[in-house]
Amino acid sequence: MILLEGVRLSPGGGEADLRARAAKLLRLRPADLRDLRVLRRSVDAREDAALTYTLAVLVENEAAVLRRCRGRKISRWEPGPVYRLPEALPPPEIPPVVAGAGPAGLFAALALAEAGQRPILLERGRPVEARRADVERFWVSGALDTESNVQFGEGGAGAFSDGKLSTGTKDLRHRFILERLAACGAPGDILIDAKPHVGTDYLYKVLQNLRRELTALGADIRFQTRLEDLRMENGALTAIELSGPAGREVLPCRNLILCPGHSARDTFEMLHRRGVPLEAKPFAVGLRIEHRQADCDAAQYRQYAGHPGLPASTYKLSCHLPSGRGVFSFCVCPGGEVVAAASETGRVVTNGMSEFARDKENINGAILVNVTPEDFGGDGSPLAGVAFQRRLEEEAYALGGGGYRAPAQRVEDFLARRPSGGPGRVKPSYRPGVAWTDLHQCLPPFVSAALEEALPILGRKLRGYDAPDAVLTAVESRSSSPVRISRGPDGQSALRGLYPCGEGAGYAGGILSAAADGMKAAEALLKHSRQGDDPS
Repeated sequence: MILLEGVRLSPGGGEADLRARAAKLLRLRPADLRDLRVLRRSVDAREDAALTYTLAVLVENEAAVLRRCRGRKISRWEPGPVYRLPEALPPPEIPPVVAGAGPAGLFAALALAEAGQRPILLERGRPVEARRADVERFWVSGALDTESNVQFGEGGAGAFSDGKLSTGTKDLRHRFILERLAACGAPGDILIDAKPHVGTDYLYKVLQNLRRELTALGADIRFQTRLEDLRMENGALTAIELSGPAGREVLPCRNLILCPGHSARDTFEMLHRRGVPLEAKPFAVGLRIEHRQADCDAAQYRQYAGHPGLPASTYKLSCHLPSGRGVFSFCVCPGGEVVAAASETGRVVTNGMSEFARDKENINGAILVNVTPEDFGGDGSPLAGVAFQRRLEEEAYALGGGGYRAPAQRVEDFLARRPSGGPGRVKPSYRPGVAWTDLHQCLPPFVSAALEEALPILGRKLRGYDAPDAVLTAVESRSSSPVRISRGPDGQSALRGLYPCGEGAGYAGGILSAAADGMKAAEALLKHSRQGDDPS
């Protein structure tokens, strides 16, 4: 097959237009194309607005066509290598345990189940269908369930997000993960889009189908079951203590893949008590910023704004300030809403979410400032970042007036350091509601100063980003884990048999990278078992 790169198509163009364009580039008739496969699709809005494709095309006399159409963007296409699951092993007497049913835990369990290991998958929260009802109740009434919320439950924090599946790294596992998600009901577009996303509405169905697949492969999935403690002898894991519907339980365990999620603070505290090596790591905090989607489309697509053939526009912004601070956008949710993402009583946390259609009125994203362990204060504890996050969330709760209302402010007022009295054209989407105030009262001075300096700079990069009536909502504190659970080249902690992985362990940053890291942990466990290192 022939590889065609950079094939541009005007918005609204269909398959026939794409075939005609490919045929023209190859100096053929559309009827001469025996097959055409879309490998990649992206939006290019740098000059006008166009969809750009990478295609694999099957033609007769391929060699002759390539000789006639030599060019940088026309070449022979050869399929790349594909990921292969580890070979199956006999199931062990003591099954491996996976703690946490976010992306890392789900795909770690899948890799183990495919290898015949009949893993036990533990999740402190509830199945996604029950979790969805708990979250909606919280958004409507402010009644928080600390074990079933945006952070805890089947699917992890990513289940209530935009469902982004893009990553800056190349890993053969990524294609495997995308194909598995598509097989479980995710839109087929994720297999070709340069910036794929599932949307929270599709994620519910995907998670249920993946659960059924895991069960069919022999996995034992236990919801509302929390990891409470570890037992060990001679530096090796021997058992774990659980609390679940039947009360406290001691479960023999020689191999534990730990996928805690970035909000499992009680788990971090338990590991610290048990002497498992942890370290504080840099992360970022800030606010959510909300604009009208139509305004962002106008800035990005110009005369093509509103064209039905174009997706809701998005952005990725950053700047490096003279102070050395970095300020950047994160988790941008086109056509989405700002969501209440608290998991602890008396603390306000914000996040963003979009459905697949991305068709709501506003676009929102985090605007974050890098923080380092030197900013946390304290006595050098590996949990200093957790304490820092909690202080911000408590201050946001107090400033919001209770009931998990979030403090909010218009950009013009934030820059003028005066309280806001209400919204302009941009109506805040956060539920259970906002309290108009001065956000400087709940932010550390260095974070406030960095955001004040960065907003006009970012507004010059994207017209309207610093619009006077853009809405800022506090506080965005859970962008990534404040802790890293140390692990060696073999994937294990200093405690033998403990395999920390995923975003909460400090080794991933998003759904796709977390899922891939979970698979790596499963592969490491299987390798040790194959070599006879498994004491069970």
